Amino acid sequence: MDDKIYKKEKFLLSDNSGVTTVEIMLILVVLIALAIIFREEIVNLVNKLWTSINGNARKFM
Repeated sequence: MDDKIYKKEKFLLSDNSGVTTVEIMLILVVLIALAIIFREEIVNLVNKLWTSINGNARKFM
């Protein structure tokens, strides 16, 4: 009887199938939180980059 319980406990402790899903969800939550916190800075950076790209593209036309 003890051997069956030991095998079951060993299986439960070694089963890591859900760990990757939890890790991915935590990373996504952190990235979304950072995007919300730094939203204005990200928008300003993208606008500056877009303006720079458009200005440089017009030089070649």
